[in-house]
Amino acid sequence: MKKKNIINLIKYYSEKNDAGFRTEAYEIASDFDKSGDYQLSEYIMALMSNANTFVPQMNEENLNFLQKVHLNQDPLPLPEAIKEDIVGVINAISHNAGINKFLFEGAPGTGKTETVKQVARILDRELFIVDFDSVVDSKLGQTSKNIAALFNEIAKLPYPERAIVLFDEIDAIALDRLNSNDLREMGRATSSVLKGLDNLNETVVLIATTNLYASFDKALSRRFDAIINFNRYSQDDLVEVAETVVNVLLTKFKFASKNTRLLKKILKLMEPIPYPGELKNLLKTCLAFSSPNDEFDYLRKLYASVDKKIGNDLKAMQDYGFTVREIEILTGVSKSQVSRELKE
Repeated sequence: MKKKNIINLIKYYSEKNDAGFRTEAYEIASDFDKSGDYQLSEYIMALMSNANTFVPQMNEENLNFLQKVHLNQDPLPLPEAIKEDIVGVINAISHNAGINKFLFEGAPGTGKTETVKQVARILDRELFIVDFDSVVDSKLGQTSKNIAALFNEIAKLPYPERAIVLFDEIDAIALDRLNSNDLREMGRATSSVLKGLDNLNETVVLIATTNLYASFDKALSRRFDAIINFNRYSQDDLVEVAETVVNVLLTKFKFASKNTRLLKKILKLMEPIPYPGELKNLLKTCLAFSSPNDEFDYLRKLYASVDKKIGNDLKAMQDYGFTVREIEILTGVSKSQVSRELKE
């Protein structure tokens, strides 16, 4: 913990800035976690998650287009550039200045939706996701009517200052009107979205996500106060994401052991390393399918799934930087045999 963290905690407390205080506390917990003090990190997280237990909860009954999302405590590592933007989003919301509409755009699996959940958790707001299956209707003109009803439902939330509404993959109802096969229907739908955004209660935070930003109606883009690009992962960023994901998964798969150095070497054979969504699924599958009697079987499965160059060629593996012990783990060949074959 740094001096600035202490100063910020005191500052936010004196200003009665609960969101700022919580954000700073979670940053401190994250720093303790990175330094290896996991127990203290978890203790801080538990304290913060138990705060405000008696704040009134929103009634989920009579919601036709919104569904409440239950949040979790899983960490979400982000590249520094994206992290700074998300901290900016949290600060903007905390200022209560009417800056409340944000668009997260980027390729599938880049962490857009999970980031929205983290923002809701940090700000201690309830998260509601729009059920587009109930909004989009095949009847002519009905979709635009449903969109109007959706925004009316948002406007009637009993505690708007405690809500975040997620339009996940908003392109389902608002693509470029000029490129639509049904110009009139898409025009009506998009116009309803624009009107809804213009009249949105400024105490409600609305975050939309999209994989198809290039196809967006420009009038819609202008309605958002900020647009965050999630396509900013370097290969090193993705290796760090994988390491964090594996550390969390290993708490559930007790039989497996951590070998960060070998994990990183395997990941760097990927061209390219997939974005976090796909990467998490790959790592989860390797652990789930691994033998409970082999602590490193998941690394062997990961290596088998990504390596297209060197296979079990011992000399090639050595040239790529794998040690004799690592080659033994990945191939099942004993260290003594590996050493003999490499000498030959």
